[in-house]
Amino acid sequence: MARSGSLSEFELRLAAQRREDDRRDREQRKQDKDQEKARQQAHLESRQAETDTKTAAVQEQVTILAEVLTSVLPRPALTFERLMAEPEVAPFDPGELGQGSAAPDWSEFAPVPPQGLSRFLRARYDRQLAQAQGRFQAVEAEHRQQESQRRRALAVAKAKYDTKVTQERARAARRNAYVADRQSAFAAGDPAAVEWFASCVLKASRYPDGFPREHQVGYQPENRSLAVDAELPPVSVVPAVRAYRYVRARDVIEPVPRQEHEISQRYDRLVSCVALRTLHEIFAVTPPELVAAVTFRGRVTTIDPATGKPSLAQLVSVSASRGVFDDLVLAEVDPAACLARLNELVAAG
Repeated sequence: MARSGSLSEFELRLAAQRREDDRRDREQRKQDKDQEKARQQAHLESRQAETDTKTAAVQEQVTILAEVLTSVLPRPALTFERLMAEPEVAPFDPGELGQGSAAPDWSEFAPVPPQGLSRFLRARYDRQLAQAQGRFQAVEAEHRQQESQRRRALAVAKAKYDTKVTQERARAARRNAYVADRQSAFAAGDPAAVEWFASCVLKASRYPDGFPREHQVGYQPENRSLAVDAELPPVSVVPAVRAYRYVRARDVIEPVPRQEHEISQRYDRLVSCVALRTLHEIFAVTPPELVAAVTFRGRVTTIDPATGKPSLAQLVSVSASRGVFDDLVLAEVDPAACLARLNELVAAG
């Protein structure tokens, strides 16, 4: 009976162990399942965040293009004073050359004087003192040599810096003299000076990346008119993608294409904005007695289908008198309609 009872206890312990193992297996499977679920959720959130970031970048690009005209309206006009140069020289920085090392301290070399009047101790001290003095003198000589080399190197570095400062100040002075000469000629109505300053204005105008900066300026003093011929960006500057979407079933981020008619509309508006912006920038920096009217002609480089060679196609041409243009509220106009009205007024006049 005792043996039977012992087996029964063993079977009970074995059953309990199996139940404990089953419980641990269930907990492990649940933990693995929860971890996999969390991993999948984190992956989905990461992919969606990537999708949102790509979409936001496209939308920002579209917004920048849409504000090509309105973004410049609050900016101050370029002046001759802003074209003047300031010497671009940082303060002299000697670096490590400016950090001299401390001279050797004899107290770090001197031996401890002996206690008492023992002749033996006195003789040993004299030998130690002579040796210490020799080491000190050697270290002191090395320090003087290093300091001499440092001071010479510092003098060379300062001389190079002074030469650079002199050259930079001379460069700024030459630049400022040239600008002052151009300013005087501009005030006198010199055509070359008017064209130069107008070109400076167009060069200083900040456009989004991908915009060409080539332009030509012509000034006719007899009728106080200024003409700008400029290169326009290609239609590809308008994003061909409207947004991005995440396809969970295939775990891919796909572009959502922008419709062709929307691309065309946005590009036409952009071209009109560039034209109005150029007129605004020229009128803003020129006095009425010099410039009474401005013409803008925009062209774009294309491929001639007949020759396969690059060619220039004119996309826009607009002229405006100062009085008419100053009456516009550019922040509120429809760019294309505004250009059409300006050209109608020129034709009617």
